[in-house]
Amino acid sequence: HINCVSVNRVLLGLLVLMVCLLLHNHRKRLNSVAQVSSVGASEVDDVVPVIICSSEEHMGATMAAINSIISNTDASVFFYIVTLRDAVKLTRRYILKSKLKGIQYRILEFNPMVLQGKVKPDSSRPDLLHPLNFARFYLPLLDISHKRVIYLDDDVIVQGDIKDLFNIKLKPGHAAAFATDCDLPSTHEMVRSIGMQTTYMGFLDYRKQEVRDLGINPRDCSFNPGVFVADMKEWKKQKITKQLEKWMEENFRQNIYSSAMAGGVATPPMLIVFHDKYTTLDPLWHVRHLGWSPDASYSDSFIQGAHLLHWNGPFKPWNYPAVHLDLWEKWFIPDPSGRFTLARPESDS
Repeated sequence: HINCVSVNRVLLGLLVLMVCLLLHNHRKRLNSVAQVSSVGASEVDDVVPVIICSSEEHMGATMAAINSIISNTDASVFFYIVTLRDAVKLTRRYILKSKLKGIQYRILEFNPMVLQGKVKPDSSRPDLLHPLNFARFYLPLLDISHKRVIYLDDDVIVQGDIKDLFNIKLKPGHAAAFATDCDLPSTHEMVRSIGMQTTYMGFLDYRKQEVRDLGINPRDCSFNPGVFVADMKEWKKQKITKQLEKWMEENFRQNIYSSAMAGGVATPPMLIVFHDKYTTLDPLWHVRHLGWSPDASYSDSFIQGAHLLHWNGPFKPWNYPAVHLDLWEKWFIPDPSGRFTLARPESDS
């Protein structure tokens, strides 16, 4: 009987010891998980996430933009490269077989089916109807794990430190920050000389009742949605994507703006939804209209001081003629597959 009691005591002691060990290991594991997640969180905080689209036609432009970004910052940049299914392999090959192979990136496939019943075919500027022009409307649908992102068109070059753009202070309740079209005296002369629109009148058809009902003054300053910083939480909270889709569907039915007007069909929904509800970017972070004329150019000193250059308009710097070609070509990386080539006068001979 005494033996039985002592055996039971030993067993009980062993059981208590095992429980103590299990609890100790569990606590250790919890601590290590907490440490890992906090390391992860601080790493995420230090990352600058950039969304940029990569169509087959403009792939070399996307790679030049990426090259300019990583070459002008010491920040850790994570690229979300949005493309269509047929260009996924080409995009990956361009990165892996060039000097960009070390970048942090994820290729996201955009499904153009989401645009059914929202975008009409239009022959005046078919390039403006490319499905990827609308990817910016659908940020929450993309597989993005960051709270704040920078969206860039593919026809840009970044000369400043992208970290400075990312760290802009967004006003409370604002889901995005854009550069307004009336903010830069140096661009006024250029805008006048090429007949660019800088007000809502140039983008919306004020003859339509739906547009007049918005109560937006036609002389209000427009903005360009080719470069912006977005707060993903606010975007979702305000259901920005749903609002944008509503105006796309409205235009599909009523033609309240058309791609014959200044910004095609991808700018007006942004102008409507974000009217008076956006933070203003420093204008040097979006020096634009470089693609509106083959010969109207900015002064060298002004261009050198610009943090970001945007060749919006039909005269792209990988084609010819176009202005400030040297500033774009400096960042160009030849396509390893040979698909994307530069159009230059020498190659015509």
